[in-house]
Amino acid sequence: MLPLVSPAEIVVIVNKDNEALSLTKRQLVDLYMGRDVYFPNGNLAMRIDHSPDSDTRSHFYQKLVGKTVPEVNAYWARLLFTGRASPPHVIDDVKQILQMVSTNPNAIAYIDKGELDDRVSVLADFEF
Repeated sequence: MLPLVSPAEIVVIVNKDNEALSLTKRQLVDLYMGRDVYFPNGNLAMRIDHSPDSDTRSHFYQKLVGKTVPEVNAYWARLLFTGRASPPHVIDDVKQILQMVSTNPNAIAYIDKGELDDRVSVLADFEF
């Protein structure tokens, strides 16, 4: 019998000085799927993603848009080919993600809730 694995508790984080107080799930989808690259206040969002082999990334996209990482990668390949959008910046290490978000007021990322620290603010928790 295999042990049960609890789903990741993922939160979307921003810099403490970010003026975006909240985002709807639709706005978050638009940011992470390249349909929009700006926060509602007009500031350019620096979107940060985990590495393609990350469980956190897998959980995030499955819950956000109902797609697997290979499906998301194929989506971005099509957009890159047409030149219509560029994917979020990939950072492999959670500590580096936290550092990037804590030092860039326009950064947005997602992490496992257990990795959260007081250098960043939680923008959304969509019960991932």
